[in-house]
Amino acid sequence: MQSAKPEQIVYKLGTFKPYKGSEKVFTGDVRVDPWYPAGNGMRNVGASVTFEPGARSHWHTHPVGQALIVTSGIGLTQEWGKPIQEVRPGDVIICPVGVKHWHGAAPNSSMTHISIAEDKDGSCVDWLEEVTDDQYYGRK
Repeated sequence: MQSAKPEQIVYKLGTFKPYKGSEKVFTGDVRVDPWYPAGNGMRNVGASVTFEPGARSHWHTHPVGQALIVTSGIGLTQEWGKPIQEVRPGDVIICPVGVKHWHGAAPNSSMTHISIAEDKDGSCVDWLEEVTDDQYYGRK
């Protein structure tokens, strides 16, 4: 007996509804546009995330890593204990396993990035504490 052969899946634009990023893991206005879900036969999940000016994620890590591709605007990212870096369209951020970091929009610009992260044991991110204003503005 032959098992069923996997088939290509096409998710049409608008299949998944955008949602507001939770205040539990983001500061400011953030919109998440899911592209495809976990459990799709692959181990990763993809979304486009738009941060309004000054909005950012909380500190977090990834159990398998994350790739971010900036598609518009000006953003900021920081690895724990290192300087803030500015990112622009076309820049790619590779965040290795377990590296504590945050990312978001610059104070005067929105920023959108594509996020691709791999799921491990039902989660692709481990959320930590909020990024303070002093941390965001590089004052501490």
